[in-house]
Amino acid sequence: MARESLAPAELDAVQVLDDMVRRAMQAGASDVHVEPKRDFVQVRFRIDGAMVEQRSIPWEVAPQLVSRVKVLARMDITERRLPQDGQFTLEAGFPARVHLRASTFPCSQGEKLVLRILHGQNLISFDKLGMDLRTMQRVRDIALRPQGFLITCGPTGSGKTSTLYAFLQLIDTARVNVVTLEDPIEIELFTITQGQANVRTGFTFAAGLRAILRQDPDVILVGEMRDAETAGIALQAALTGHMVMSTLHTSDPVETIVRLVDLGIEPWIIANALNAVLAQRLVRVVCPSCREQVRLEDDLWDGDEVLLPSGSLVVRPRGCDACHKTGYRGRTGVFEFLEMDDDVRELIKRKAAPPEYKEILRKRRIPSLRRVGFEKVQAGVTTVDEVIRVTT
Repeated sequence: MARESLAPAELDAVQVLDDMVRRAMQAGASDVHVEPKRDFVQVRFRIDGAMVEQRSIPWEVAPQLVSRVKVLARMDITERRLPQDGQFTLEAGFPARVHLRASTFPCSQGEKLVLRILHGQNLISFDKLGMDLRTMQRVRDIALRPQGFLITCGPTGSGKTSTLYAFLQLIDTARVNVVTLEDPIEIELFTITQGQANVRTGFTFAAGLRAILRQDPDVILVGEMRDAETAGIALQAALTGHMVMSTLHTSDPVETIVRLVDLGIEPWIIANALNAVLAQRLVRVVCPSCREQVRLEDDLWDGDEVLLPSGSLVVRPRGCDACHKTGYRGRTGVFEFLEMDDDVRELIKRKAAPPEYKEILRKRRIPSLRRVGFEKVQAGVTTVDEVIRVTT
């Protein structure tokens, strides 16, 4: 339909959607939230993991905006009482295609709309993840092994999938067959085979993983270990000559191992298949345009050890136009890495309690997420508040 022939309200919705997405892209936002309130429609962008208020949109345009998105995402435009989701692409007026995932949710004042911007062009390279050199070398070695199981863990939004994509960039895909199973496919990688699970059609993670094993894979990426069946198949695949990478919603390496054991998988399978666990969080980077230095008023502790004594110089955010008044621009990773050895494997086989694993971490001087985060505070990369926020 030609733009000039659209009805005025519909034309407004088209303009509002394009302008909103364009501003979100310029701000580096990951999500756009359109939330109907009693007297106005609130718009917020998620920038570097934090919600940032934007100018509201006219109340009368909101229903047309939601309808516009539903049409583009092939949702049922007449259904307003049930949640819906879909994907679509915007092209006209943008430098490149913008891929978006849309989700609607019925609420007291209408329908809330959330748009996830799929930054397909923003792949993060392995050396930009934020690891120290020693951890990078060890992780690279494991990711390039011909077989085994490598798992990243952390809460939702901690960058686990981006880390796995960075691992895939290390692999020579011209000589290695890489197959993924994701839900949804966040970034399209044209040198590998990507599959998207669909529970409604019976294409579950477990069913998809069984099918992948018949595709002669060398490297398998499973978006998430959602159940015992999927985890069991993935670990068996790692034992039989495949390199398997996946994620788990656990807080640290110890909890990850305990969760795998609690799923009911034979401990000896976990012990022999698992190569390493990488726990991670994302901390916001202090804006270089408005940062300032201050001295700590109190000691900062990690358990029973002082990591930063009072009087230490640290950075503090202020907020400016360049960082949308947040004081931060961009994010970087904080990582805790546990590589399997004979001692850890023995603990797994006898279903040891978490304190026994933590004792091994202490003896091996493996730094905790908070300790690694405070190293970035000392380097002037982020703030004490940010590290405490993501490691509490």
